[in-house]
Amino acid sequence: MGTFIEPLILYAVLFFRTSTGIAPSGEAVEFSASAEMARIFLYNVPSLALVWYLLLKVKSLKEWDVFPAKRDLIPAVLALPALILIGLTISLVSHHFSGIPSGTRFLPPQTAVAWGILALSCLSTAYLEESFFRFYLLSKREEMGLGPHRAILMSTLLFASCHIYEGPWGFLNAALSGIVLAYVFLRFRSLHGIALAHALYNIVVYTLGAL
Repeated sequence: MGTFIEPLILYAVLFFRTSTGIAPSGEAVEFSASAEMARIFLYNVPSLALVWYLLLKVKSLKEWDVFPAKRDLIPAVLALPALILIGLTISLVSHHFSGIPSGTRFLPPQTAVAWGILALSCLSTAYLEESFFRFYLLSKREEMGLGPHRAILMSTLLFASCHIYEGPWGFLNAALSGIVLAYVFLRFRSLHGIALAHALYNIVVYTLGAL
């Protein structure tokens, strides 16, 4: 049980507020460039630094083999279409179940500068979530005595819980996407590939919302 303490404390500190702080009201939330910049530098960056501080206490960057390389493009190219397909399928299916509440809707930016801030936010959020939910948790699975499938289940449930504010459909989308990202990570051991796919998917969602 002791090996689960650090991951659970880290999850509670970094992500518990995210999973409970926004009610799935279905209301639209305007994009705020200033609020997004604050979130990037006051939450995303410090949280990412904490995750990597704990990882680097165990191994160096070279030992973790996380320097960007051309091989990262393959998992990105594989994961991104899968994420888009999951998102589009859930969007189409959800229209036939009007009784199930939708989650909070985030409106797209209105200016070029705001879109740039959004892209930075999507990238930093993707790296934070992939560093914890995939790289950190799945790299510690043997230490926690978990096989690959049980580790993927734990990673996916925690990841999906952080998206519960998006309502049942958002939770399902995050769960299915989390499974895809976990399997791709275990197959290719590419943090940058899945983080890039995750960030681009989020940007695509905002872009489709602007059309």
